[in-house]
Amino acid sequence: MNRWEGHAVPGNRWDLLDGVAPPEPPMVSVIVAHYRQPDQLARTLRALRRQDHPRDRMEVIVADDGSPEVPAVPDGVRLVRQDDAGFRLAAVRNLGARAAVGDVLVFLDADTTPEPAYVRELTRLPALAPDCVTVGRRRHARLAGSAPAEDIERAATARALPEPTWLTDGYRASRNLLDADDRSYRYVIGAVLACSRRMFEQVGGFDESFIAYGGEDWEWAYRAWVRGAVLAHVPAAVAWHDGPDIAGREATVASTKNAEAIRLSELIPLPGSRGRGLRSTKVDIAVVGPPESTAGQWYVSVDSVLGAVPGADAVEPRDFRDRKNSAHLDRVRLAVELLRPVLVTGSRLAAEVARVGDEQLGELVLLDETGGELIRVVSMRALARRERWGRDDLFAAERSVCRGVRAITGEMDVEAYLGSFDRGWSSA
Repeated sequence: MNRWEGHAVPGNRWDLLDGVAPPEPPMVSVIVAHYRQPDQLARTLRALRRQDHPRDRMEVIVADDGSPEVPAVPDGVRLVRQDDAGFRLAAVRNLGARAAVGDVLVFLDADTTPEPAYVRELTRLPALAPDCVTVGRRRHARLAGSAPAEDIERAATARALPEPTWLTDGYRASRNLLDADDRSYRYVIGAVLACSRRMFEQVGGFDESFIAYGGEDWEWAYRAWVRGAVLAHVPAAVAWHDGPDIAGREATVASTKNAEAIRLSELIPLPGSRGRGLRSTKVDIAVVGPPESTAGQWYVSVDSVLGAVPGADAVEPRDFRDRKNSAHLDRVRLAVELLRPVLVTGSRLAAEVARVGDEQLGELVLLDETGGELIRVVSMRALARRERWGRDDLFAAERSVCRGVRAITGEMDVEAYLGSFDRGWSSA
């Protein structure tokens, strides 16, 4: 694999690049998703002509989702279209990305109009650190009746609507996603999104099975996070959405948001996102059995780990190595690798596994009280970053004694182990 070039930042520390400018402005492709919005599109395209990013370093692509009327675009703007087969925002964004030639991709919607510094501000970090995914500040205004030729910062400020508190509170609490965690994908908005072409290709495009409003950006952002993306909110990159946030549209919010949450619960197997009883077909925590063991040792080892770690699934070593080609393993967040046969009792193991995600560790090796290595817990996010940059110092690695986990040295009495449920058990 070719190593990436640019700045490799540890963890999610995009702040280490504060004040750093790219050696030259990046070549940017702005992809504007559109469907039957001629006035809004005209306003957004005019705003893109006003960007302070060098014009010869930016292309604009209108990606049309099958409008019955061919959109009018000025000279210098490329138009790509797909047939009208219903709401296919994910597919039309992918269509635009395939046509793009830029090193950094910027995704906008036709009804979301950028202020003049938008492209420059939003693309700085992906140009410096190509695994950085940035989200701009989407503000809201009622722009109906304003002239498309009026400067957006003037037109929108006079007609501004309240910003959604769930979003502003999330950015504030996370310090603009500097303190992002596994569930911060919820603050990545597809209408104000930028990433490097290389990151987009490595993550894969938007999931084209999304054929209704909402969710395709969150699903993509979660895959990006698991694959080692650095998430950053750039409040100086302002774009104005024509109309309120969906939470301000009471007639549609309940049914639309419920449909989105149910769809995402299948695709994002993370606690807090997946169902409580209904299981996702996607694996969140993969448990890989010990490499050398008898059938009884393997059974007790894997079974006792699964019993101790909620939401974990057993995965064959061969399948885990080929996980990029396995649909159910394409968003594994943590791998629990059993280095030798073990028996788990009590609940301590679950807390140690959770530490890797909660503290953004790269690896945690669990030891017995003599210092023997029993289990390695690996963050897939950290592993992706290590493979990308050829560095193992971007996430912390720790070693810890884990009580309630001990090595199995002899053959197991599986019947006795199973029959001991709720009563405690020890091998002969």
